Amino acid sequence: MTDSLRARREALLAEPGLTGVAWCRRYAAACDTWLAERFAAAVAGDADGGRGVALVAVGGYGSGEMAPGSDLDLVLVHERRAPPKAIADALWYPIWDEGMALDHSVRTLKELRSAMGDDPKVALGWLQARVVAGDAELGAESLERSLSLWRGRAERWLPEVAAAVAARHDAHGDLAFLLEPDLKEARGGTRDLRVLQAVARVAPGLDMSLEGAALVGAADVLAAARVELQRSTGKPSSRLLLQDQDVVAAALGYPDADLLMADVAGAARTIAWVSDDGWRRITKTLSRRRGRRRGDRPLEHGIAARDGEVALTANADPAGDPTLALRLAAVSAELDLPMAATALDRLRADARFPAGTWPAPLRAALVRLLATGRPGLHAVEALDQAGVWVRLLPEWGPVRNRPQRNAYHRFTVDRHLLEVAAGAARHLGRVTRPDLLLVGALLHDIGKGRGGDHTEVGIGIVEALAPRMGFDAGDTATLVTLVRHHLLLADAATRRDLDDPRTVALVADAVGDAATLELLAALTEADSLATGPSAWGAWKASLVDTLVARTRAHLDGVPARPGDRSLSAAEQALVDAGELALVADGSRVTVAAPDRPGLLATVAGVLALSGCTVRSAWTRTEQGAHMAVLVFEVAPTFDTLPAWPRVRHDLAAALDGRLALGRRLEEREATYGGRGRPTAAAPPPIAVVTDNAAATAATVVEVRCPDAGPVLHRVASALTDAGVVINAALVSTVGAEAVDAFYVTSADGAKLDDDTAAAVVAAVRAALDPPAAPPPALTGPR
Repeated sequence: MTDSLRARREALLAEPGLTGVAWCRRYAAACDTWLAERFAAAVAGDADGGRGVALVAVGGYGSGEMAPGSDLDLVLVHERRAPPKAIADALWYPIWDEGMALDHSVRTLKELRSAMGDDPKVALGWLQARVVAGDAELGAESLERSLSLWRGRAERWLPEVAAAVAARHDAHGDLAFLLEPDLKEARGGTRDLRVLQAVARVAPGLDMSLEGAALVGAADVLAAARVELQRSTGKPSSRLLLQDQDVVAAALGYPDADLLMADVAGAARTIAWVSDDGWRRITKTLSRRRGRRRGDRPLEHGIAARDGEVALTANADPAGDPTLALRLAAVSAELDLPMAATALDRLRADARFPAGTWPAPLRAALVRLLATGRPGLHAVEALDQAGVWVRLLPEWGPVRNRPQRNAYHRFTVDRHLLEVAAGAARHLGRVTRPDLLLVGALLHDIGKGRGGDHTEVGIGIVEALAPRMGFDAGDTATLVTLVRHHLLLADAATRRDLDDPRTVALVADAVGDAATLELLAALTEADSLATGPSAWGAWKASLVDTLVARTRAHLDGVPARPGDRSLSAAEQALVDAGELALVADGSRVTVAAPDRPGLLATVAGVLALSGCTVRSAWTRTEQGAHMAVLVFEVAPTFDTLPAWPRVRHDLAAALDGRLALGRRLEEREATYGGRGRPTAAAPPPIAVVTDNAAATAATVVEVRCPDAGPVLHRVASALTDAGVVINAALVSTVGAEAVDAFYVTSADGAKLDDDTAAAVVAAVRAALDPPAAPPPALTGPR
């Protein structure tokens, strides 16, 4: 066999069909063999033939599984007067020559005890230790001493390990819900399982099985993805970037990366659940050791508190009482106590739910659970891991672990639905029908994952599901309205002119009544907050509040009036000054300038040139003063916002024709255009549409396209060049997508006719997706 460990690894990487945990174990065994050979060579010239020296694998390598990019964690244990430096050098240098990362140390048994006591990470590594080569008796003694030390100090060390696990989760996030997760370090990653398997050797109360089929399968999914990632990139990173997901999916035989990421999410949730549950049990047992064990405390029919958990009583009947699972979960959330493993096992085996219409107590139990808010998330996750939740709601299957591979959505579809329901629970006091709010929140995106428009699909599902839940025809109609219009308020508030009475009238016609409006308002906020940090903010909240207030007034018989929204005092002062002004307050930038064709395009271009990404924008023209006010929410393209006096100087130069804005933007794009990180698995398509019915006195041009480069500058320039007047613009960024609405008229103030509208659409599309340059003409003899 070749002397190179690298060659042995490459041979394994080239072996067809070998991946996942099987590959990791084969590679660890190859490392064992190679290190044993190196050890034999290292002690060949030793006077004692290597007696009193043992090579021990610890940490990840000690677990017996190695990914292609894993490092070697080794300890050379000895009981000699002087450290065996020659043996150590003969081991470490060949490893470095192989290009492998190495975490190494040389210790006596006494030094081992001291090192473990000083560093819980070192101590944890020894719970996974095994002897690779050398003095077997000494190696076995080192393992026994480390285990004995753990048994004596577990009550002190285990909380320290738990704190380190929590800190790692905070640093790396939830693997199941990340766009580009770290398969090893994130919550639910391979390290969580490895740590739990290690502490299971000494942890009190951790009598759960860590070898169940679901957990073994989850571990193999993550191991397979990690092996293929490192195989394809040739790098040791365990972070599964968007650019690598399709390659990894293809290598593992998935039709597309969405299915891969769904399996990764499911595996991560299984591991995270087992890890969280294991640490809760450890903590509970440690606390109980310091206190007094108590017997059952009855809570309600079939449910009791027992040793810091909620459990089922002996006479509880999961098969005969369909409310039992949801009531147990609700009690768990209300008291912030975990459900006992025995209770979950009984529910897994016996819980039954009606195939027909639900009895009223079952619907009430669901609403009770959802009303607990965030504590209910863990309770539902427990039911989900036990297979009970999808048994209750078979419609949940297609959304379970369904990825949304873009930076806008931070959760899988199923977790998003639960997060929205938890957020909606904070608004129960502002609606007259809290039950409809909670159930509507739970089901608003239930149509995703089935193909087609998810709203239309969701409507069909809720039309059938709501009556089965026991809702009457009126309540079912309200729930259908919540699904149909769950995006209405956010879309109208950010993409339509709130000063136009047509906007308010259209929203009022859609919602129908004030009770439904208040439900939609609460759902909109909860949905946005659960979507991601870029989906809700003070600007969007104020627009939605304004729209809701005006719609409520309209429903009460008070017609909206044009121009209800006035400038702030500060904005009015800028208009009154009658000259160019730029005022920045953090990320909010207000520009006032004499109105002129192309003003919006110029300001947007200067902001882009200054290193700003426009996240939202609002414009308004004060006709009598011939001034325009433009308000932008911006973010730095790189690290910091620009010096605003310089931006104002550049803007004045651009407006005066002293700054070649178009050429400078082209130069910037050529330099920086390809440096951004991808924010979605696939770029959104370009869509440009016009609507003459959405506004009273203007045509609305709605543009959706990838948020790449100076989009607002390009679109506004195209509109100006097409000869239309931009009266207002509402601009927003939705993850990787720019979603902009422009209120335009012809030069004489009329709505656009069909021919002009078609020309505008073509001009905007050409600006966003210019045709490829033709190849250069051939010259000279052929």
